[in-house]
Amino acid sequence: MAAAVSLPLAVEPQCLDARSFLPLEKMNRYGDLWAKQYTENRPFPHIGIDDFFDERVIQRIVADYPGEFDSSWNRTFLDAGTYEEQKLGLDRLEEFPPYIQQFVNSLNSRIFVEFLERLTGIDGLIPDPYLLGGGLHMIPRGGRLAIHADFNKHKKLRLDRRLNLLVYLNYDWKQEWGGALELWNKDVKAKEKAYLPIANRVVVFTTTDTAYHGHPDPLTSPKGKYRRSIALYYYTNGRPEDENSDDHTTIFKMRPGEVRRRKSLDVLKPFIPPIVWQIPRLFKS
Repeated sequence: MAAAVSLPLAVEPQCLDARSFLPLEKMNRYGDLWAKQYTENRPFPHIGIDDFFDERVIQRIVADYPGEFDSSWNRTFLDAGTYEEQKLGLDRLEEFPPYIQQFVNSLNSRIFVEFLERLTGIDGLIPDPYLLGGGLHMIPRGGRLAIHADFNKHKKLRLDRRLNLLVYLNYDWKQEWGGALELWNKDVKAKEKAYLPIANRVVVFTTTDTAYHGHPDPLTSPKGKYRRSIALYYYTNGRPEDENSDDHTTIFKMRPGEVRRRKSLDVLKPFIPPIVWQIPRLFKS
């Protein structure tokens, strides 16, 4: 399991502006060191940092985080026949609890985006007001996210996806439950890094067509114990020539020796009216 950088706690924020949520002293003090680590880390540029935010900020986010029936989640795991993803997601900022709204806004603020540019060497980063594919994620027992490379273009803004930021929110998470973020090499032949989704661990990584990642094994956490995180993605207008490719959606890959497990619903799907498979989506709107 990859070790992430561990840092001391900061001071509890007293107000809800962006600077109150951000560990400004750490960002200034360690920015250059982290940038060097980010560039050198393999299998692709990334970094994992422990205790990044003030612990009381994370505790408040965890306390306010919506439960399974507290919000109108996008229930990917209910979509019949889904093999690659089983999760709950919420990408409508206006439906986040107010404190979490403010936290997300701080991560999309100028001061934090400039820090990400310094960290990653990617200039001109643009936050996503639509939180396309991002926002709040919650994965139940048995859920998984197959190894994949992310979609490369924002379908509405037509910008190039360049960077992922993941904030994990799971206290007392046990290694045997699984759920570690795995980073694989470009041929998906070897797992090179893995980060457990423990509370106040932040992982940032560059997204390209060969930045394969996921947590491909179903969670074995106790019933009702979810893998919770906040995911934010950042874009640029254009990207390096050697990274250009045709527009594509998420590219899923099988690991060596992995066999796609066909569900009984997969077999029945061709014989059932399409409207049946749309029922879960009807409750999202």
